[in-house]
Amino acid sequence: MKLGIIGLDGSEKSSIFEALTKNIAAPELRSGLKGENRIGTINVPDSRVNTLEDMYQPAKTSYAKIEYFLPGEITKKRDQNIWNSVRDCDALIHVVQNFQGFSSEKPNPFKAFLELEEDMILSDIGVVEKRIERIDLDKKRGKQVNPEEISLLKDCILKLESEAPLRKYPLLASAHILKGFAFISAKPLLVLYNNSDDDDNMPDVEKIQASQAGCMVIKGKLEHEIAQMSDDEAEEFMAEFNISASAMDRVIRKSYEILGRISFFTVGSDEVRAWTIRKETQALDAADIIHSDIKKGFIRAEVLSYDDLMSAGSHNEAKKKGTVRLEGKTYNVQDGDIINFRFNV
Repeated sequence: MKLGIIGLDGSEKSSIFEALTKNIAAPELRSGLKGENRIGTINVPDSRVNTLEDMYQPAKTSYAKIEYFLPGEITKKRDQNIWNSVRDCDALIHVVQNFQGFSSEKPNPFKAFLELEEDMILSDIGVVEKRIERIDLDKKRGKQVNPEEISLLKDCILKLESEAPLRKYPLLASAHILKGFAFISAKPLLVLYNNSDDDDNMPDVEKIQASQAGCMVIKGKLEHEIAQMSDDEAEEFMAEFNISASAMDRVIRKSYEILGRISFFTVGSDEVRAWTIRKETQALDAADIIHSDIKKGFIRAEVLSYDDLMSAGSHNEAKKKGTVRLEGKTYNVQDGDIINFRFNV
């Protein structure tokens, strides 16, 4: 799972990247990193993994992973190429300035949001127009063209030219024929309002939410400071200022939410592990994520929900209560399921 972090100059998107990944650059090195792509892979915080680790005492514990990518520059306007670096991202995080900067100008978060939103739409229009031109050329040369692709592309143009991002039309955006285009405005979007330390208020987000974007308030400067502390220092600091949880943990959870991802677990004395899948993934496909041989030789999935395990206190007690059940290939895996796949190859 890879999310690209974008934002205009002044939004402090690099601080958000560093707070999320704890990949803190020394102040004297920051200017040298401007224009450089940065990437960080982190463990997804999940208290359920910690509890399962305590219960099973495995030789190894593996958390789900998430990747955050900070492109060198996504600020120049009307440039198709600037978006190429985030085309392989599963979703985007748009950091919007909502704090008073060095200038006397009051921040206008909606205007800042629209600047990049319009650029995304224009970029996608350029991609569609280029493809339609190529198809027309192929027609003239007598090559066979796919009428379904033409129809979908024309539908995209209509939506985009009405200034609507493709994420508003999930069925169109997820059409298999269009997958290779990796449209920027079709990607799930999380808007982070970067507020000052003393501002908890969410700006008016009705228009932004209408574009099917998730919205959150963060205090980037504060979170960047917390990320530089030791665990003990951070815990003490957060307790002093009545901060119940790091906003970065909420950003990670929201990243899962906008991408429609959930976690299931495998447990044992060798390893406790969290696996990331899409919602409504069937048991057979979940097995494939672990190993193709498990999918090939799939017999049954022995399933116990995390909540049922906690209620019972142990796997054996859950069996006695009848909450451990056998499911077939088409079972839709639920968030928090603990699964033992039975298979024979």
